[in-house]
Amino acid sequence: QVHLVESGGGLLQPGGSLRLSCAASGFTFNMYAMSWFRQAPGKERELVATINYNGESANYANSVAGRCTISRDNTKNTVYLQINSLKPEDTAVYYCQVIILLQTYWGQGTQVTVSS
Repeated sequence: QVHLVESGGGLLQPGGSLRLSCAASGFTFNMYAMSWFRQAPGKERELVATINYNGESANYANSVAGRCTISRDNTKNTVYLQINSLKPEDTAVYYCQVIILLQTYWGQGTQVTVSS
C-alpha cells in the first residue's frame, strides 16, 4: 500500500527557510517522479515542484523559482522541499504526490505558516 508522510512544517518568519520531508513506502521509490503541491486557504491546490526518478531533473512553479529546491534520497525513500526567502504567500498546506500506473497518491499534508 502506497504511503506518503510529510513532515517539517510549522510557523516560520518571512525571509526564513523551510525544509519539508516526505517519507514514502509501499512502492519502488526510485522508479517514480515525485511532486510537491500546496494549497492555501480558499485557493486551489497548486504544483510547486517535481523531481524525476533519479533526481537529475526538476521543475518549479514560477511562484517559487529561484528560491526553491526539490531533492530526493533514493536510499532513504524520501523527497525534500526547501524554500528560501519565505513570503506570507507561501502559507499553505504542503503535500507530496506520486502517480503510479495512472493512480494519484497524496500524503496527509503538513501546514506551513509564514507570519511575523
